[in-house]
Amino acid sequence: MKTFSITAALAAALAASTASAVQAEQVFNRIASFAVADNLPEGADRKAATSAEIITASEDGKTLIYSDSPGKRIGFIDITDAKAPKAGGIVSFDGEPTSVAVAGTKALVAVNTRESFTKPSGLVAVVDFATKKIDATCDLGGQPDSVAINKDKTLAAIAIENERDEEVNDGEIPQMPAGDLVILSLKDGVADCASIKHVALTGLADVAGEDPEPEFVAFNGKDEIALTLQENNHIVIIDGKSASVKTHFSAGTVDLKGIDTKRDGAMSFDSEQAGRKREPDAVKWLDDNRLVVANEGDYEGGARGFTIFDTTGKVLFESGAGFEHAIAAIGHYPDKRSSAKGVEPEGLEAARFGDDNLFFVLSERASIVGVYKDTGAEPELLQLLPSGVSPEGGVAIPSRDLFATANEVDLVEDGGARAHVMIYERAEGDAAYPQIRSSEKDGLPIGFGALSGLAAVEDKPGFLRAVNDSVFASRPTIFTIDASQKPAVIIEALPITRDGVPAQKLDIEGIANDGEGGFWLASEGNSDKLYSHAIFHVNKKGEIKEEIALPEALRANEIRYGFEGIATVGEGDDQVLWMAVQREWKDDEKGFVKLVSYNPATKEWGGVRYPLDKSEDGWVGLSEISVHGSYAYIIERDNLIGEAAGLKKLYRVSLADLKPAAFGGELPVVKKEEVRDLIPELKALNGYVVDKVEGFTVDAAGNGYVVTDNDGVDDSSGETLFFSIGAIDAM
Repeated sequence: MKTFSITAALAAALAASTASAVQAEQVFNRIASFAVADNLPEGADRKAATSAEIITASEDGKTLIYSDSPGKRIGFIDITDAKAPKAGGIVSFDGEPTSVAVAGTKALVAVNTRESFTKPSGLVAVVDFATKKIDATCDLGGQPDSVAINKDKTLAAIAIENERDEEVNDGEIPQMPAGDLVILSLKDGVADCASIKHVALTGLADVAGEDPEPEFVAFNGKDEIALTLQENNHIVIIDGKSASVKTHFSAGTVDLKGIDTKRDGAMSFDSEQAGRKREPDAVKWLDDNRLVVANEGDYEGGARGFTIFDTTGKVLFESGAGFEHAIAAIGHYPDKRSSAKGVEPEGLEAARFGDDNLFFVLSERASIVGVYKDTGAEPELLQLLPSGVSPEGGVAIPSRDLFATANEVDLVEDGGARAHVMIYERAEGDAAYPQIRSSEKDGLPIGFGALSGLAAVEDKPGFLRAVNDSVFASRPTIFTIDASQKPAVIIEALPITRDGVPAQKLDIEGIANDGEGGFWLASEGNSDKLYSHAIFHVNKKGEIKEEIALPEALRANEIRYGFEGIATVGEGDDQVLWMAVQREWKDDEKGFVKLVSYNPATKEWGGVRYPLDKSEDGWVGLSEISVHGSYAYIIERDNLIGEAAGLKKLYRVSLADLKPAAFGGELPVVKKEEVRDLIPELKALNGYVVDKVEGFTVDAAGNGYVVTDNDGVDDSSGETLFFSIGAIDAM
């Protein structure tokens, strides 16, 4: 067995990220995103939750078909022009579609119609592409999950899961009735219901052998079926023609090292888990003798990576923590899942593109797809692709050099991103994502996420500093970024400390240089969580030397949307700090927020009023303030995502106009000038427009840089966008 080393995983990912077009590298880049809510029929409630879970494609590669379980439907997307996908309609069912596969001009849809966990039922429906009608149905005798079709389209295999009720006996198995596997014959894509064969799976697994819970199926070229029993931590190989079990074996365990096992607001890849059950979800054949599984876990395990087996159960390759480390190095690690299953690899796809045998590993919680080259030995990580929120299924279309993902989570109730299908094309060129990554320290990635304020490194063009916000409140950090590289590289992480230990209860949203090698930091308060609205003075070692609380005149009217940036004007005793308040406080006229000043030498506070743009939906506020030349540059944004996003702009205010007045009286109103609409850059990677444009600064060479906050990948796609907008006129 070979184990994927941390160094190899990261080195491969970084090499792929920095591939040069001169080398004529073939890379995947996202070319389109399709919100599945756009497929709803006229009159449907567009605010109802949608989903895209399992996805497949027509044989000509011009139509995508996905399952939408909450909506009890499947959807069709016309990708004749893959860069401009169009709604192709839906087909509804009296049950929840769990999976879909294609044979000829027909789609086979597994539908869960169960009455309860103890009375499972389901059917397979044959849907005609042209008419969008159900031609036939076959009763399956249980609750189906995955469906797969063999190479010559003559057989279908359906995993009958009969899933457990996690509310009963703390979700412990066994919970009857037991699941099994259904095999049926196909002719011209139509299922022959009379040919159904049930393959019993009881008595095979060491874990709850009387209650097998099949999860995922896949055919190889010899009509052999690989089937995962996820909760049972078992894999079964079945002869599709005779419907008999050929062999079976335990998925085994992994000794994980260099992982984060605590949900504590800090990324620390220094823990271990011995004997972690793999509990695989998806399975795909790499050839007729090797299969790869995604070790999501669901019951007692989850090994955070993937494993390659032969048909006897011999482990040929184990990724260990390598996949997770590569994800952490691009800012997609979900710390809130550390105590559970980490990045949760769930979906898989495998296909040959040109001369390369590739497989794709989908991380549900990190919202990332790892693209691997199958070398026959240790696989090579080529790329990490940004997906929507929680990719569940993927489909490769090699004939068109396309790959697509189905992303199941719909955050419409929270005003967040909708469920999406995202489309990628393989072509010569550079990988557009990631735009920022981290280097290693002691053989482990520098974990980062939720980047907020930016500041320039004095006298070093292309070098910046960033801070993380309250998502990582247990380890607030100042990051140093080398933006001269592509992608930009985080080369150093400086912990912010108090009395020798990481400072707690900070929500750092802004950073500025103090002119003496140290920093001024702005913390956005939240009284409900005991986060204080404050300014912190930190030395070059990251040690907090001074905490400056707000004056009573400000504090009396606070809400939690406080300081979102900090900048300095002047030097020495003449230095004045300016902070941008995100939203209107209790004493603010609607449509106006404060820019707050503080003079460290005199301890005087003051402020001006800043006029906000208006938005018909959501709210509008400030996210950053940065000084360059004769101006203060300010990010103003709404809190909207995707097509609803309308305001993500950079403005500037003349420093001559920043004449603060004392609180308690009338504050002067400043005039603002639009510098740049940032939405085109936010659309450049062909995903949906993110809401949190959080950081801006101008480097020592006069070039402007922007960064977005990915919320630590909590209910987010996890994407951190980092880009330059070029030279900034300082006059």
